[in-house]
Amino acid sequence: MGYEGKKVLVVDDSAVMRQIIKKNLKELGFSELSEAEDGAAGLKKAGEEPVDLIVSDWNMPNMTGLEFLKAVRADDKLKGTNFIMVTSEADKEKIMEAVQAGVNQYIVKPFNAMQLEEKIKAIKM
Repeated sequence: MGYEGKKVLVVDDSAVMRQIIKKNLKELGFSELSEAEDGAAGLKKAGEEPVDLIVSDWNMPNMTGLEFLKAVRADDKLKGTNFIMVTSEADKEKIMEAVQAGVNQYIVKPFNAMQLEEKIKAIKM
């Protein structure tokens, strides 16, 4: 795969989940990984150093993944950033809400590395 040099920001309030996602991304060939514990911290990080992909949880304190996604899409510098939502929110209405807000792909937890890879390939990074 051609993911060398692609920067990924992993945003989740669970440190364990961030580690799982980062491990999966490393296995797929990503090497430039950063992380944030909620949407507010993620937005700050993405604004300081642009990334090629954001992988974010939905349910987080301070700023939810959906609020984070909307803030990314509203920011001229960040609006084109690929965004994958990884969440336990499997409700069709929630998925539609994320799609309408501009999410590129949506993964329902629990997931595996193969599912994550399929979603990344679908983005065509």
